[in-house]
Amino acid sequence: MASCRACDFKALVAIVCGLLTAIVLGLAIWRTVIRIQRETLTTQTSIPIEFCRNGGTWENGRCICPEDWKGLRCTMINFCENSTYGSFTFDRIPVGRYGFSLQTCDTSTVNAGSPMATRLCSLNEYGEIELQNVTVGNCDVNLKTLENQIVNIATQSQNISDETQILTSDASKLTPENITSATRVAGQIFNASRNALPEAKIVAVTTVSQILDASEGVFQRAAAADNEDSFATLIEQMEMYSVSLGNTTSVVQPNIAIQSVNFSSQGAVGPAGVLFTVLKGTSNSLVSGSILLNTNVDKLNLNEQAELQILLNTSKTNAKACGFVVYQNNKLFQSKTFITQSNFSQKIISSKTDEDVEDQSASVEMVFSPRYNQTEFQLHSYACVYWNFSMKDWDTYGCHKKGVTDRFLHCHCSHTTNFAVLMSFKKDYKYPKSLDVFSTIGCALSIAGLVLTVLFQVVTRKVRKTSVTWVLVCLCTSMLIFNLLFVFGIENSNKNLKTSNTNSSSNEVLRQDIVVISNPTCTAIALLLHYFLLVTFTWTGISAAQLYFLLIRTMKPLPQHFILYISLIGWGVPAIVVAMTVGIIYSQNKNNSQWELEYRQERICWLAVEEGNGFITSPLLWSFIVPVTIILISNVVIFIIILVKVLWKNNQNLTSTKKFSSIKKILSTLSIAVVFGITWILAYLMLIGDDSVMIVFSYIFCLFNTTQGLQIFFLYTVRTKIFQDEASKLLKSLSSSTGRVKALPSMTTLRLRVRMYNMLRAFPALNEHFRLLEPSELNEDETHSQSDQANPST
Repeated sequence: MASCRACDFKALVAIVCGLLTAIVLGLAIWRTVIRIQRETLTTQTSIPIEFCRNGGTWENGRCICPEDWKGLRCTMINFCENSTYGSFTFDRIPVGRYGFSLQTCDTSTVNAGSPMATRLCSLNEYGEIELQNVTVGNCDVNLKTLENQIVNIATQSQNISDETQILTSDASKLTPENITSATRVAGQIFNASRNALPEAKIVAVTTVSQILDASEGVFQRAAAADNEDSFATLIEQMEMYSVSLGNTTSVVQPNIAIQSVNFSSQGAVGPAGVLFTVLKGTSNSLVSGSILLNTNVDKLNLNEQAELQILLNTSKTNAKACGFVVYQNNKLFQSKTFITQSNFSQKIISSKTDEDVEDQSASVEMVFSPRYNQTEFQLHSYACVYWNFSMKDWDTYGCHKKGVTDRFLHCHCSHTTNFAVLMSFKKDYKYPKSLDVFSTIGCALSIAGLVLTVLFQVVTRKVRKTSVTWVLVCLCTSMLIFNLLFVFGIENSNKNLKTSNTNSSSNEVLRQDIVVISNPTCTAIALLLHYFLLVTFTWTGISAAQLYFLLIRTMKPLPQHFILYISLIGWGVPAIVVAMTVGIIYSQNKNNSQWELEYRQERICWLAVEEGNGFITSPLLWSFIVPVTIILISNVVIFIIILVKVLWKNNQNLTSTKKFSSIKKILSTLSIAVVFGITWILAYLMLIGDDSVMIVFSYIFCLFNTTQGLQIFFLYTVRTKIFQDEASKLLKSLSSSTGRVKALPSMTTLRLRVRMYNMLRAFPALNEHFRLLEPSELNEDETHSQSDQANPST
């Protein structure tokens, strides 16, 4: 009888497990279908990635092409093919740029490793792409040598300018010392008192454009080491040069454009205003066709093609000429206040008149239409500023904001100088949705199973081996805390914040271009998740090592104070890893108020992972994936050893049936696999690049690991004899109660009905309502007699 009850109980457990598994699998399939449908709909309504060719990217409704290509889909050639001129060979050169020769100066020369020659790729008067003649440099001259030759610049300006341009043609090799020397040479070439040739000045514009391709870090180091304000000198001299150009063709290079206008040629009376416009292009470089200048203009001409416009009102001035300079980036303007972290366009525009002093009577109006990835960022705030040479930083004096109209940022300043709009962006994080039903059910079942397992292990600790109970309790406790933190804390509370994308009326210099809303709570949750998940894996490793000693090396006893040692390892080693990770990240970014985002993500409260090559240095790799991988590898090795030598080893003396022994072996194998965390290997399959395959493995991973606590409960609690005995007693008690209820004689039921009927008849008001309750074949006397016979004591 007892065996039958045990079989019934096992069958009940099997049915429950099967139903739970079916429910979870059903939810997984349902969620997969919904997700695929959503992705299909999204893909159909968006521009396909293949629309932009040759490396072009789709941004804000159009393709942004690399310099080598142009056109609607980046399919039109915008470069000169590989070429050879004499003994010099040149790779592909984008239109508007100088290419440098593959031949470099010999190591025995002063200019060792630098290109020997450059060549310009340009458009002719018919719009055709053509290569210009080669300019050959002197290998015995470097930038430092040219800097020392500035005294002879009046007679050798063309040669010095050409040599400087050649030596700066490869921006990737420029050092801070090269940047400093090149800016000093170019600044003196633009200096009107040096009487450099106009052609030399045009080449110097090319030099400035080339050095602006150098990295931001190189410029920062150059500015820090420069004691002569070379950057400021170059900027001021280029302002003066822009005024002196006259009504000539604008000088446009990929990173800088210069144009001027003479008022004397416009008539006796000066124009009401001069409008300078920079149009949006299909690339991130300035091109000649994107620079426009209009005179006799009294208002801005806003249109969606304009990226930047500046209206210089000269009606109240005595100026006879004005000039404009546009910088593609702000690398020459090294601010100590405004920190840039993004690569968004931060164009600087200079307006200058020929007045001897800064023209306070000329006012300027500006509009900026910033170019940035609107799918990932939103504009948070902006400030209208100018470059204060005395402060060597941005300043707001005389400038104020006029608001935002049709995505144009309006500014007004009461003087002429170098202007900019400092913009701060807030990353538009795609916060994941709340945990779906699938994950929530799995985690809830795991939490319940872990709580019951811990309680059962603690209550029955006297009849178990202390060490085994302690390891399992620690494993379940760390896993329980991790599940609770995961369910209630993984989501960043910032996702519920509603922030506007612009703008207060105050015009203050911004501190940085990327704004992140701090959330210390999310950082603390990420730290705790990091710690307790590492603790969980550490205890799986300890469990594997302990089982190896118990089953494989059975003749050798466990070391003295074993529990103390494993406790220090299980709870202490992860704490050291987490503390070192946070300490290193904080020490490297302590000057950054957003250092916490180097440790955790913003989308969820979990470890940060950088895209691309940044993954190699991310905390997710070194402080989590690497130690977990080591533990999993050792667990798999021990798991295979135990399977081969213990669980599935043939036993000739086995007396039980093969069916029963196979089931027992399978259950034992599952028990070890679950407590060793073997199913976490599925996480590595989620790294597969194919989205459809990754989705499938994601749900399989979620199925096995969100229910890990429930699996431990069934395999380590439900299968124990103590639990089964207690459960059998409970079922027996319930069965006995049910049996007594079913054993009531049918006459007793009839007797109760008759007494209820008689009670209702005692209320005259209810008599009519319950007339249907009267027995059809029994009169009142017969009913009383039958009732007395059924209960003689009445």
